[in-house]
Amino acid sequence: MRPAIELVEGDITRVEADALVNAANNCLLMGGGVAGAIRRAGGKEIEEEAVKKGPIPIGEAVATGAGRLRARYIIHAAVMGLDFHTDAEKIRSATRNSLLRAEELGLKSIAFPALGTGVGGFPLDECARIMLGEIREHLQGKTGLERVIFVLRCQEAYQAFQAVAQLHHD
Repeated sequence: MRPAIELVEGDITRVEADALVNAANNCLLMGGGVAGAIRRAGGKEIEEEAVKKGPIPIGEAVATGAGRLRARYIIHAAVMGLDFHTDAEKIRSATRNSLLRAEELGLKSIAFPALGTGVGGFPLDECARIMLGEIREHLQGKTGLERVIFVLRCQEAYQAFQAVAQLHHD
């Protein structure tokens, strides 16, 4: 069975998956956006564990526990520094390294936000092309993943990802 890529509009903290990906800064401080939502829903212990593992290079990813969330892990994908600047290569690397952490942990499902599109201000359609491309490439190789879920915070983000997903549907 081929792994499934799913698109969902909503709150990533409410999704059932083995791991949720946090759009992190390289110091792993969980302030606003997805990181803030995960900290509020899952507890400050997620941030405390993450900060002990940082700082990490931009584009890298580390896993922590998920606190009170249903997920088993939070994978913190450092898509920017504290300057909130991101670019295509940082998003590509952060996506790839999040998938590698999921494989190392033997996970079956992982949920991603649109990395870098919130405080990072990266264009949604370009983010969708980069992330979907990276994930499709990964899933063509040997993988234990069965489901990759994109959890998109608003209609605009959902539509951008849906358009790219349909364009490259095989």
